[in-house]
Amino acid sequence: MTRIERAFDLSRLEDEWLEADGFGGFASGTVGTLRTRRYHALLLAATHAPGGRTVLVNGVEAWLEAGGQRYPLSMQRYVPDVIYPDLSASLAAFDTEPWPTWRFQLDAHTEVVAEVLVSKATRETVLRWRIENDDQVDQMSAAVLKVRLLLSGRDYHSLHHQNSAFNFNAQISDDSACVNWQPYGDLPAIHAATNGAYAHAPDWYRNFCYVREQERGLDFSEDLATPGVFSFNLADADAVMILSASSATMESTPPCVNAQTAAGHAAELASIEQQRREKLGSRLQRSADAYVVSRNEGRTILAGFPWFTDWGRDTFIAMRGLLIASNRLDEAEAILLEWSGTLSEGMLPNRFPDYGDTPEFNSVDASLWFIVAVHDYLATPHASVSTRARLQQAVEAILIGYTKGTRFNIQASSEDGLLRAGVPGVQLTWMDAKVGDWVVTPRIGKPVEVQALWINALRIAARWNPQWQQAAERALQAFRERFIDPSTQALFDNVDVDHVNGTTDRSIRPNQIFAAGGLPFPLLDATAARAVVAQVEAQLLTPLGLRTLAPSDPAYRGHYGGPPLARDGAYHQGTVWPWLLGPFVEAWLRGHGNTANACDEARSRFLVPLYAHLDHAGLDHLSEIADGDAPHAPAGTPFQAWSLGELLRVERLLAGLKPTAA
Repeated sequence: MTRIERAFDLSRLEDEWLEADGFGGFASGTVGTLRTRRYHALLLAATHAPGGRTVLVNGVEAWLEAGGQRYPLSMQRYVPDVIYPDLSASLAAFDTEPWPTWRFQLDAHTEVVAEVLVSKATRETVLRWRIENDDQVDQMSAAVLKVRLLLSGRDYHSLHHQNSAFNFNAQISDDSACVNWQPYGDLPAIHAATNGAYAHAPDWYRNFCYVREQERGLDFSEDLATPGVFSFNLADADAVMILSASSATMESTPPCVNAQTAAGHAAELASIEQQRREKLGSRLQRSADAYVVSRNEGRTILAGFPWFTDWGRDTFIAMRGLLIASNRLDEAEAILLEWSGTLSEGMLPNRFPDYGDTPEFNSVDASLWFIVAVHDYLATPHASVSTRARLQQAVEAILIGYTKGTRFNIQASSEDGLLRAGVPGVQLTWMDAKVGDWVVTPRIGKPVEVQALWINALRIAARWNPQWQQAAERALQAFRERFIDPSTQALFDNVDVDHVNGTTDRSIRPNQIFAAGGLPFPLLDATAARAVVAQVEAQLLTPLGLRTLAPSDPAYRGHYGGPPLARDGAYHQGTVWPWLLGPFVEAWLRGHGNTANACDEARSRFLVPLYAHLDHAGLDHLSEIADGDAPHAPAGTPFQAWSLGELLRVERLLAGLKPTAA
């Protein structure tokens, strides 16, 4: 695999990298090495995969001592906004291939290279440093790397502060190759295997400042404990540190090793991990792999990093591109079967909480997106007869439950066959922001995308059970009669608002696009579809996705930021969502005839900006959201599953229409 090094740009110090372990844990940080979020860590373990996430090793303080000089290799930010030491002069380059790698320029002839990788085979974090000299100078006789681990032991949503309960005691092997700590008795133990020497020297580093948390109106200051100092002579050998965690609920860690074995183990982990990543294929495929994790004995998809767990709606939307379009069909099958076992009253959970197994069912569309994902999966030749029967049975249970009626007033209407949903105080659609008792976009009634999903679900099931055909035809006829706005020929966002017959919501939102694209069966004729696409393109389209509300609307909010009330108030009131480009591009292509020229235009107009975004914010990934106003600054989670999944799905769609090397 050709390695393309990304030249370092000082403006990108706070772009973020991600290394996921496949169980819900991960390592993450920034290009500039300073932590800007409470979630940035080198060892963050999921104690009850994929939940129970616990931060154990937050970061390092690292420096090199050579020739009477001290060269910093890490950067910290302290309250109120003090950066020390400053690496901007010495940080020469950064790359994410094959994993996060930094180059520090010490002088005209000498560089230090630092690497971080997480092994999916073992859930260990591997840190490596090496010194490189050019041929004009002799190798240094002494270049001593010093490393202090910065430890906490906290839930990943929380912050840590100096306290007397922190246990600094270390278990140290005879040659210092293995050092273990257990800061708090009820949390996993921390293990460090190295080829260096350890000197116990407990201390506290106080008042780290996390600016992303500060911007979000949250607590942003933290104190971290540092038990001691590791030393390595880089003139003799590359430095290696392998971090891992163990507890009663996690797999056991590898046995303690000596210094020579530690270096060999790190090299083996790196080799295995590099080969695994190369087999995944493209840059997008390698990034997609981060979201697929273990749950119970099966698999699931995390909605995003660093703070989301597995959400039903997000899982089924994302898996269409992450797994099914990417031919990862064994995993798609495992996830669909795992989730089908959570059905209750015709509903699938909206999400699994971090702790405990009691799911939340406040979603009208998660079950319908499940049916769409089942359709995509069953369209492949992969499913066995028994799997096909189990998934079809789950689909039938959903449709029966929705037809008869289930939680939150979700039921097929006897008047027109459309799906009504909603009760005051509960958010049921994907526009689900809620602050306290305030549901920002309640959309009680018959939301437009819910109808598109409902009619698609009925048509999907009718392929193997004709009893659903009549219901699909009736609902489709009612949709075409009731949702087209005569003044614009585009679609209402909601009808029978608050369950009041005949009322409509004319807000210009992207939800109407699903009637024309993004689902297996479009609902509109060519004229109506073109009107929808034209309105969405004119008022909602941005380079990073679709706005959630037209700027002309008085409720529009062009910036997403500030404390929770401000952020959630803007979340679906103008904020841009990249995942919506998937259905938009599909609808746009249908309106332009799916020709070779249309494919080329779609790729250059709509996908190229997303490809460019892979080099910003969450590197190699797509952000969750962006500002509605230009320049459309990214926000929310920097690593979002359905954003990446929809890009992969549209790539596959375009490739099927016109093969390309793009």
